[in-house]
Amino acid sequence: MKTHHPDYIYNVEEIDFDKLVVERSHQTPILMDISAEWCGPCKVLGPLLHRVAEAYEGKFLLALVDADENMKIAGRHKVRGFPTVVAYSHGVEVDRFHSAQTEGFLRRFIDSVIERHAAGPQQSA
Repeated sequence: MKTHHPDYIYNVEEIDFDKLVVERSHQTPILMDISAEWCGPCKVLGPLLHRVAEAYEGKFLLALVDADENMKIAGRHKVRGFPTVVAYSHGVEVDRFHSAQTEGFLRRFIDSVIERHAAGPQQSA
């Protein structure tokens, strides 16, 4: 198992989803990466997400969900493919994307989520 930066990147399971994603997103925007070990695009996106999370130094948190171990989270979010990244802000989903993306796309996506979070609570996407 890969070690994670304890402040910015952490694992989430069904039992602690509400506390670690929904509740924490009131303070800091969260990107939840729903992926699977066997997924090729996940192996591309995962390291990139980690690198960007470290670079942003806590401006957003990266919550990692193993889809095979947490099918209810994937089901709750109607995930149709992996990886799926769901952005949470102020307790609700505000945006999402799926499949591997470029670092430029990721940074634009994250910047948009951070800006929306700073603007205050909004309706879900």
